[in-house]
Amino acid sequence: MTTATDALINAADSALRTLFVAPRASRECPTLPERAGDHELSDADKHLSGALMRVNHVGEVCAQALYTAQALSARWPGRSAAPNLALATQLEAAGKEETDHLAWTQTRLDELGSRKSLLNPLWYAGAFGLGLIAGRMGPAVSLGFVVETERQVEAHLAEHMERLPVGDHASRAIVAQMKQDEARHAREAQGAGAVELPAPVKGLMRMAAKVMTTVAHRI
Repeated sequence: MTTATDALINAADSALRTLFVAPRASRECPTLPERAGDHELSDADKHLSGALMRVNHVGEVCAQALYTAQALSARWPGRSAAPNLALATQLEAAGKEETDHLAWTQTRLDELGSRKSLLNPLWYAGAFGLGLIAGRMGPAVSLGFVVETERQVEAHLAEHMERLPVGDHASRAIVAQMKQDEARHAREAQGAGAVELPAPVKGLMRMAAKVMTTVAHRI
């Protein structure tokens, strides 16, 4: 059984790996078949795709932080509650799948000659704090936070599908698969007993996401 100390060590290890180690995907990076008329992206298209994929990479950095923090809270809930190992296992499994997204977006950034956000440690720390707060409010709220987060991410990815250059099939394939995975994570959390978050909380989450995406687009 994982002890509180083990959980803390695992959380610290996850943070270091997310921020400073090249992630390794457990699934092949999604691709689309080449089509007649495909051509190299222009510099302007590469710049736009790089900015959008940087934002998506930041989202995956935040996902790692959120799932790690919520799993930590489930395994180490404090004196007033017993550990919820089933919830912790579900959150950790989702976090591992998000690692694929992290690896795919980082690889695509490299291919586009772009870079990760310079503020990734800040994004990670902020998301980790939010995850701890959500986790401390109990399993139903923690799962509700997952549902709302994934719904907002899914909508954000759908918007990126509209904004990505038409010829950037590689980025489009990655974003499409990520969108499918996020929707499934939301359904799984809903089925596990998530509660609907209050409208003001959802609004605050959207505002925080807007700040992050706007800044990460450039920095």
